Amino acid sequence: MKGLILSGGKGTRLRPLTYTQAKQLIPVANKPVLVRVIETMHDAGIADIGIVVGDTHADIERALGNGSPWGVNLTYIPQASPDGLAHAVKISQDFLGDDRFVMFLGDNVIQGGIATLIDDFSRSEWNSQIVLKEVDNPQSYGVAVLRPDGSIEQLIEKPKNPPSNLALVGIYMFDPHIFEAVHAIKPSARGEYEITDAIQWMIDHHYRVFPHVHGGWWVDTGKALDMLEANSLVLEELKPTIATDAIIENSQIDRRVTVESGARIINSVVRGPTIIGKETVIENSYVGPFTSIYHHVTVLNAEVERSIILEHSSVLNIGVRIQDTLIGRYATVQRSDDKPRAMKMNLGDHSTVWIL
Repeated sequence: MKGLILSGGKGTRLRPLTYTQAKQLIPVANKPVLVRVIETMHDAGIADIGIVVGDTHADIERALGNGSPWGVNLTYIPQASPDGLAHAVKISQDFLGDDRFVMFLGDNVIQGGIATLIDDFSRSEWNSQIVLKEVDNPQSYGVAVLRPDGSIEQLIEKPKNPPSNLALVGIYMFDPHIFEAVHAIKPSARGEYEITDAIQWMIDHHYRVFPHVHGGWWVDTGKALDMLEANSLVLEELKPTIATDAIIENSQIDRRVTVESGARIINSVVRGPTIIGKETVIENSYVGPFTSIYHHVTVLNAEVERSIILEHSSVLNIGVRIQDTLIGRYATVQRSDDKPRAMKMNLGDHSTVWIL
């Protein structure tokens, strides 16, 4: 069985962070979301993985290489324009061949992995299996209607009056019959080849499409608040460790804190679940629960809680607590004591600042 990961999106909902990097490379609990997807596939026994890439292909290829650090073989499949999920399947046909495969959206984080799911599909004679999740707001998703025998009868995209609360999660399994579907369908009203249309084509042509209703949590990390939620959920499941070469001096570190190699925590309080990255310095500061601080970051005379701070950034001498915040790479947040005192900042497009 092969794997297909879709990583061609522009990440417009995560701007300004995604002006300068692929959204799938933003870390959750100090590990890029795309790496988590690769590890999920590897844990399910899938070693041959294709990654559909778009404008951010250089960043993704540089970060992942050939996949050997994770025990997989990666093949990059360029998508010239984001023409829909079914289009991504169509252009991947040469890579996928006649194998069954699992398709995973590269910005999804899911609890519990997919090993059981893959095993169920491998043992079945189904033509497709779709992961569904009960949600509170099904009108915001594609939803599925099931037949009495448990198979999928219909998929409806963002219905005003949802016939069910079973939303499509973004994980799909197919056999080669999916290629008949993606070549048969037409673009939707928004000009894309929709995977829901392709699956519905399979259903209408009497192929066997069954659901797997996921019982754990699942987060689409397409927006900043979702990224923070995914970070919190993953941190709660992380097994805390403290690297042997980490330096902790005159500080309070609770048992739910992970401290990576070369980090230094001095005169500070760190409460978990939290992760402090490699070569990061926390000094005279407070780091509260559900915070991920990536590598080579400096936090000095500051307070941070339920936030994500990316690599090579600095938070210095801040008089108020930073909370529910994403700070990008090589960023500096600081207070100046020079007179006259004033706020000074350089902000990118689509930035948001709260002043208290």
